[in-house]
Amino acid sequence: MSDFNDFNNPQVRNLPRHLRQFIVEQHYEKYTPIDQAVWRYVMRKNYSYLKDVAYYPYIKGLQRAGLSIEHIPDLQTMNDNLAKLGWGAVTVDGFIPPAAFMEYQAYRVLVIAADIRQLNHIEYTPAPDIIHESAGHAPIIADAAYNSYLSYFGSIGAKAMFSAKDFELYEAIRHLSILKEAIDVDETEVLEAEKHLNEVAENMGEPSEMALLGRLHWWTVEYGLIGTLDDPKIYGAGLLSSIGESASCMSEEVKKIWYTIDTINYQYDITKTQPQLFVTESFQNLIDVLEQFADTMAFRRGGAESLQKAIDCKNPATAVYSSGLQVTGVFTEMKTSMDGSLTFVKSTGPSALAYENKQLSGHDKTYHKDGFSSPVGKLKGAIKPLEDYGMEELVASNIVVGQQCLLEFESGIQVSGEVERILKPAAKILLISFKDCTVKDTSGAVLFQPDWGMYDMAVGERVVSVFNGAADKDAYEEITYVSQKQTHKIQYDAAMQQLHQIYQAVRDIREFDQNHDQLSNIFRKLQSEYPGDWLCALEVLEILDHKKVYPELETEIREWLVNKAEHEPEHRKLIVDGLHVIANPVTQLIIQE
Repeated sequence: MSDFNDFNNPQVRNLPRHLRQFIVEQHYEKYTPIDQAVWRYVMRKNYSYLKDVAYYPYIKGLQRAGLSIEHIPDLQTMNDNLAKLGWGAVTVDGFIPPAAFMEYQAYRVLVIAADIRQLNHIEYTPAPDIIHESAGHAPIIADAAYNSYLSYFGSIGAKAMFSAKDFELYEAIRHLSILKEAIDVDETEVLEAEKHLNEVAENMGEPSEMALLGRLHWWTVEYGLIGTLDDPKIYGAGLLSSIGESASCMSEEVKKIWYTIDTINYQYDITKTQPQLFVTESFQNLIDVLEQFADTMAFRRGGAESLQKAIDCKNPATAVYSSGLQVTGVFTEMKTSMDGSLTFVKSTGPSALAYENKQLSGHDKTYHKDGFSSPVGKLKGAIKPLEDYGMEELVASNIVVGQQCLLEFESGIQVSGEVERILKPAAKILLISFKDCTVKDTSGAVLFQPDWGMYDMAVGERVVSVFNGAADKDAYEEITYVSQKQTHKIQYDAAMQQLHQIYQAVRDIREFDQNHDQLSNIFRKLQSEYPGDWLCALEVLEILDHKKVYPELETEIREWLVNKAEHEPEHRKLIVDGLHVIANPVTQLIIQE
């Protein structure tokens, strides 16, 4: 992105190119007066309730993250404040792939959906929105122990292997969430999307590392509780941003379970409220459980089982040899010995070689455009790994530049050709290149032949790590998967535009503390032309109640709202909660530095 806006925030500035492609402009001016009213209602309700049940002091957290109860947050203000905590924030379009989301966390950057939920989804939306991402995640960033866990989780998650099925599930979830948050969508289309999501979810097969990590992330970062089973506090962003579930989650109907590694066995449904929640005694326990799971992951285990995960992924991954050589590509084949040890690996299509996460000169994906293959293991009869050979041992094995050489590995794979170069940037040999080279396996099958060009043989006794994505992502020019399905941009008709004007007029009256005599006409217009609206009437009532003006109008509106609550079950709790906030006002309406 040539016009990339880093908000003068160091964390955002450090984002690599492959992550910047997800960033969209916030376009603050496109938030409507109703959007602002939705934000204000949710935040006032949140504060009214969460001040007693949230783990981290809610107002203090909002203040330190640069958030206000009164207005949808501006990204520049948020970044100015988050920078003091060592974090940043960017806006994106809805759900982004899990691997990219994790990597943003590793870079200590909050990913915030630019859109805000519609009024009819004010209590909960399955789509990510600015209320969830900023009001949910940002306030607790001020807690040092928690934000350390968040960034560490991101660094682990960025290496997690995923399956091709994970992409299918991501697309299905994204598609359904977009439809559910859109206006005037055919209900049949929503039902079809739900059916498709269920079909994909039921046929995922063995869960990948990313799927299992996703569960740990969901039950901690999104829906976590901390404290005791009898008296837990909320720290999960999904609960902090849901005015419905933040209250219902504390009921006895929602089972509370201690958070352990067993939590990975609990799947979740992003479109429904949670049947159980997990409680941790401390944030350190979250790190301990994460460490326990990380020890099972391919990036720490290496070997054949890890490379098989890369083959199942069908997307670029990196295999790290014990010499330090990193091979990036789409892995398609491997060979193993009788004891299950890796003896040969192969990638297909554009591949690249790197060392210490920096691409090796002359070994980019255009040079290795048709793939890369190489043996793994020790030479037959060798006392130590080839990567550790010194000059005398190389000469003794006839591995000398300009000379013919025959190498036979313990696996039986043979490499014969003229040594062209030996790459040894530090203590270990990474690569030996041959010309006029033939590579054969134990059966005599040809794995490489002279007319294919130069043969670059990776050197390493073992593959010690396998992780998702490229070693040098920017050099590899990794184009992380970006969904073609975009969130729906709402077009407002004349009636809705007029309703926006009414909401703005009420806000102006409240903020400038004048023109209270207009409130009666505004309410009459709401009654006659927008009888389904309830939020604007609440805002009018709030002004009348707090300013102690026009008591007869105040009584009339209150009775109208109470009657509406009695006859419209879908609005009952929203209106009752709104009346409660009016009766128990938030004393600090605008948070300042």
